[in-house]
Amino acid sequence: MTTVFDSRSDRIVRLLREPAEHRGADWLKDALQQAVMLELSTLPPYLCGLWSIEDPVGDERVAGAIRRIVFDEMSHLGLAGNLLTTVGGTPRLGDARVAPSYPCPLPGGVRPELTVYLSGLTKESLDLYARIEEPDQPLARAAHTSIGAFYTAVLEAFREHPDLITGGHQLTRPMTHHGQGNSVVPLTSLADVEAAIGVIKEQGEGTSASPENPHPEESGELAHFYVFREVFHGRALVRTAENPDRWEFTGAEIPMPRAFPMGVVPAGGWAGDLAPDPATQEELDAVDHAYSRMLRLLEKAWQADTPALAKNLLGQAVRQMGFLEEPARALMQRPLPDGSGRTYGPQFLYRDGA
Repeated sequence: MTTVFDSRSDRIVRLLREPAEHRGADWLKDALQQAVMLELSTLPPYLCGLWSIEDPVGDERVAGAIRRIVFDEMSHLGLAGNLLTTVGGTPRLGDARVAPSYPCPLPGGVRPELTVYLSGLTKESLDLYARIEEPDQPLARAAHTSIGAFYTAVLEAFREHPDLITGGHQLTRPMTHHGQGNSVVPLTSLADVEAAIGVIKEQGEGTSASPENPHPEESGELAHFYVFREVFHGRALVRTAENPDRWEFTGAEIPMPRAFPMGVVPAGGWAGDLAPDPATQEELDAVDHAYSRMLRLLEKAWQADTPALAKNLLGQAVRQMGFLEEPARALMQRPLPDGSGRTYGPQFLYRDGA
């Protein structure tokens, strides 16, 4: 089985059609590369929504919730990479075929009805974020096949082949200050793998019994799907009945934050009639270059021969991540030349050698 390094393929759908007896080492390596790509694909849209909030301190209720989700997704990317390396695979990130080019489908053919795009925080983008995270059987809405179903299949394959877990080339980064379960930890046993996949699934979807995140930064924190739905509805999700539990968006009001009117990034980035002036292009390049370097550093970190080198490369990657926000927010205050009242925003284009 050949791993497919193409974020626009329907590889996950095809992998899930494979019978259980064919889901061995090669299947897991292929599936977990898709998991890495899937986790990466959620970060740029969520970051654009977060950074577009004009006053993140004054609107901490929403900004803080989205910021926590971003940290969760960063942890999920780290855990997905460790899941891949523990079975002898190597995460591919520094590649234009792997890094999503927005607007685009979710990698692997998951939720093919969705087109993921980059824009500021709006009701429409919140609906998109929630649909990305939507569980199979949400407690507040009907749904269908989810990212969680894919991870369930991965976990079943691990349980059938626990001997494949080597604990090799694992990254470690303590993140307990961002909540329970957020640390990137070595996965050296089936119990470790089960815990990691549990964190990824439950932080995004909640559990079958509750919409609450069982690995929270703050008490009572909801899973990602329900956080995005709260902001979309403008009301807190509250339990309105017990035995059986019923949850509804009828709680305290959650005002929509004021946000910079970042336009939807067109295919291929800002070009043609929306081509930027030199100063704006400089800000776009700053984001693209830092993002691209971050991906290459992460890839190298998982290839490192020693824990010390891996830690150093991971630290460099995290620093590159920190270089993204300032130019991104500056772009969101530069008007597009089409008179629409919309602004530029980061395009998150992968640049070879940038």
